Amino acid sequence: MTIEVDNPRRRSDGWSILRLDRYIFAATARPFAITLGVVLISLLLERVLRLFDLLAQTGISMPVIVELAANLVPHYLGLAMPMAFFIAVFTVIGRLDDNNELDAMMASGLSISRITRPFLMIAVLATGVSLLLFGFVQPYSRYAYRALLDTASNAIWDGRTQAATFVDTPKGIVLSADGVDPSGTRLTGVFLREKLPNGGERITTANVGELFLGEKTGEMTLVMERGQTIVDKPGEPLQMTRFESLLASVSYADERPPFRLRGEDERELTLIELAAGMRDPAASKVSYAEMAAELYGRLARSLSLPLLPLLAIPLAMVSKRGRRGAGLVLAGLILFAYQHALQFGTSLAEARRVAAFPAVWTPFAIFAALCLWLFLSSRQRPGDNPLTRITSLIDLAIGGLLRFLPKRKPRP
Repeated sequence: MTIEVDNPRRRSDGWSILRLDRYIFAATARPFAITLGVVLISLLLERVLRLFDLLAQTGISMPVIVELAANLVPHYLGLAMPMAFFIAVFTVIGRLDDNNELDAMMASGLSISRITRPFLMIAVLATGVSLLLFGFVQPYSRYAYRALLDTASNAIWDGRTQAATFVDTPKGIVLSADGVDPSGTRLTGVFLREKLPNGGERITTANVGELFLGEKTGEMTLVMERGQTIVDKPGEPLQMTRFESLLASVSYADERPPFRLRGEDERELTLIELAAGMRDPAASKVSYAEMAAELYGRLARSLSLPLLPLLAIPLAMVSKRGRRGAGLVLAGLILFAYQHALQFGTSLAEARRVAAFPAVWTPFAIFAALCLWLFLSSRQRPGDNPLTRITSLIDLAIGGLLRFLPKRKPRP
């Protein structure tokens, strides 16, 4: 009978490894959260500015703008997560390398593979979140954004306008003014374009004008003074008339049909709906090629997250003897090429020029092979792998450019 005696040293080593995992988790969480927030805000900023332009043109309320921006968060969060995670891993490994903590870990018997394990665990959790975002949250938020944007863009006009802004009513009437008083109803430099039933149009310009509510809901009267009217009818010469005072009826009643149902675009379908549609393409309004390309593209982007530590760790260690920016530049070029290769493959699949499976999974397989090759080659000699020379060349190029820059003179 063999009795295994509990080894205090083994138990102590186990607790030390657990503390190491917690240490790496904590060290990664902060840069990951900060980078994710910065990248997400940067991506949202440009779209939010365009939403404010919509606010100025249509007069929709600020809460609607906030709701539109909130529906964009899942989309940009899915785009920002891989970038933020890669930068976080690269930053943590670089800091551990600079502080010689990596050397201490490896001197204590820990391998590069064991040090990588906490990052892979974080990557698996991030992959689950990414699948949830790409597969289920984004389709609904994208449809909600489009429906709300359609409603806001064609909202019922409240009879007020702003200077140098075109108001396009559902009846096909376009109104603009060079100047508007604070009430939004007294105008100067008026421009009015109306579509005629026979396909022509009537353009009216006036020095001043004033808007009055009509007797019917959705009707207004525009009183214009000192202007001219040009009527353009197909097959007839232009007719121009000058006037001292003119009344024009401006209709802004909304008679549009409700927004379409969700599912007419493959980007609005969940992963389950895409898979079901691929099994029965005749029951869907989206083609099989578009559904397959969308499904494989989402899966490939989510499954790329566990590969990022295998790329970030060797490149961060390579840059120990030089500027760490060189490794980051090389990683950025690799990720940029991979992202565009996925987009190009998805476009080819949607256009039915290439089957969806090889078009999407071939770039993924090449990227995975590169990451695995780079990581496995760095296990034997940490800090030295086949990309060391490329990183060194980038480092020398950056150094050469810096030497050509003019030096700043010290202040007297």
